[in-house]
Amino acid sequence: MAISSSFAQTVEVCASCNVKTLKEAIAIAPKYGKIVVKKGIYKEHDIEIDKPISIIGENNPVFDGEKKGYVLIIKSDSVSISGLHLKNVGQSYTKDFAGIYISKSEHFKIDNCTLSDVFFGILAEKSHHGIISNNTISSVVKNEASTGNGIHLWHCSNVTVAENELFNLRDGIYFEFVTDSKILNNFSHNNLRYGLHFMFSNNDEYHNNTFTKNGAGVAVMFSKYITMTQNIFKENWGTASYGLLLKEIYDAEIENNEFDQNTIGVYTEGSTRINYKNNTFNRNGWAVKIAGACYTNKFEKNNFLYNALDISYNSKLNDNTFDENYWSSYTGYDLDKNGYGDVPYRPVKLFSYMVNKTPETIILLRSLFVDILNFSEKVSPVFTPDDLLDNNPLMKPLK
Repeated sequence: MAISSSFAQTVEVCASCNVKTLKEAIAIAPKYGKIVVKKGIYKEHDIEIDKPISIIGENNPVFDGEKKGYVLIIKSDSVSISGLHLKNVGQSYTKDFAGIYISKSEHFKIDNCTLSDVFFGILAEKSHHGIISNNTISSVVKNEASTGNGIHLWHCSNVTVAENELFNLRDGIYFEFVTDSKILNNFSHNNLRYGLHFMFSNNDEYHNNTFTKNGAGVAVMFSKYITMTQNIFKENWGTASYGLLLKEIYDAEIENNEFDQNTIGVYTEGSTRINYKNNTFNRNGWAVKIAGACYTNKFEKNNFLYNALDISYNSKLNDNTFDENYWSSYTGYDLDKNGYGDVPYRPVKLFSYMVNKTPETIILLRSLFVDILNFSEKVSPVFTPDDLLDNNPLMKPLK
């Protein structure tokens, strides 16, 4: 009797099956075959996948690494993992143990998996054309040295990271030397360091992500041609917490994002040709803090709502423009009723300059003394850039 090819291509794993471990199943499964893992708890670690194959979990089978090392190790192209629960990844100060470790793989897919009590969650190196989606990744935060990152990509390209939830990790998502990749619709929260950490990664984009209650929201460093739209940076509080930290960034588009209740909405240093458009800065300590060597940046059609300080600037030199923004602290008038204030708005206050020099003065923020200082600087600028003006301040916030 002939056996159907589809049946021959599938290997089942369960406690009562002929094949009881995933390692066994991988050894006997044909290339491009399918392994179906039934519900149960499987105490296996360092499971090496060395052939193109699909592994599918039914009813969320659990793979317990027993803190002994990696759980899955992918060393082949065209590997798909779906529906597994991986937990108890080994911890080490010399090895980056991960729930799923992907090395030199192309066309991989990891989806609908749960990874808990991990060191690193999903760690990929020198791998390309992959999808990491709809996974939940978490750890038990102790300190930065003993906790790894949720999704960590190194020297990768053309990878989509989408619809994942990441929490209680060092960094939720970490990119280093990653190009032409997308980060979409992820929820990264309550992480020790950053919700997203970007280093030396060009031509990438991230959209519709939420970064909340992290040590700091997002850090983008030493990268160019980055597009960031429709993200939420919220409640990233602390003495050095940012919604978004930019360092040595060039030619980026930052549009339609929401910066809500962060210590600093955007902190930027050494960043050039960044377009900030249609963003909302709401109830932050500082909305935007601009440090040295930031040139030819444009702030256009943004809402600055009820921030303690809108713009902080540490130099009298200015090569950045502000135009058609709404400022809740603007007190000008619009006699010709064209929707723009008739008097330019000066967003940099003398007090923000003072706080940069002497942080302790922040306790004077709501005092009459500060109001007098700011008024005097507004009338006759001495310490702040005299050409840093919004000549067309909006009278109503943008929708």
